[in-house]
Amino acid sequence: MPDPILKIRGLAAFYGDFQALYGLDLHLDAGEVLAIIGANGAGKSTLLRSISGLMRNGAEQIAWRGQPIGALRADQVAEQGIALVPEGRQLFPSLSVEENLIIGGRIGRPGPWSLRRVYDLFPILEERRHQASTSLSGGQQQMVAIGRALMANPDLILFDEISLGLAPIIIRDIYAALPGIVDGGMSAILVEQDITKALAVSSRVYCLQEGRISLEGASGTISREAISRAYFGME
Repeated sequence: MPDPILKIRGLAAFYGDFQALYGLDLHLDAGEVLAIIGANGAGKSTLLRSISGLMRNGAEQIAWRGQPIGALRADQVAEQGIALVPEGRQLFPSLSVEENLIIGGRIGRPGPWSLRRVYDLFPILEERRHQASTSLSGGQQQMVAIGRALMANPDLILFDEISLGLAPIIIRDIYAALPGIVDGGMSAILVEQDITKALAVSSRVYCLQEGRISLEGASGTISREAISRAYFGME
């Protein structure tokens, strides 16, 4: 078996004196879609922030393609081929839809993703390309955030709560686009509170509970009872 492209060993994360993650061990294989589930405050977003360089960690705690990246800045991590779709979209409010997308491509990594391909994936964005990004609906803003990450041509894309606060029909449309996003071998880590959605699109799942891994396994084989116990810390 080839080595995982992402290895996390003993990952601990802190906000000041508050410890959010306690010695996490996990891995991601090339081309794999991994789901991270758990209740609010379980540490899911902190995990993605650590991987993406928004939180600095011990260099050896996170390895990407065999190289330590735990202490790199976010821009340095992005240059390695890791892109984050952040919780809450975090678009540039003074810029148009297209300008937000173009900023995603400024990193200059070669690859298949371009404005044309993003517009093919989300046609509504081409129609609204000259509008201020924050004038769009929540679902359309989420599409911009996803498109901006794809414009960096990453090898790994991190999705942080992409369905949060969106209408069910918009969530359906975004999840319908996921196979086209990871087509061609891109890997993905999906943080999601909707367990059904997370299990449907992933090959493996980790459940976090109070900053620790409480369950790991293949998405198609873990029972709902086991997930409930891990999710809520029930014995």
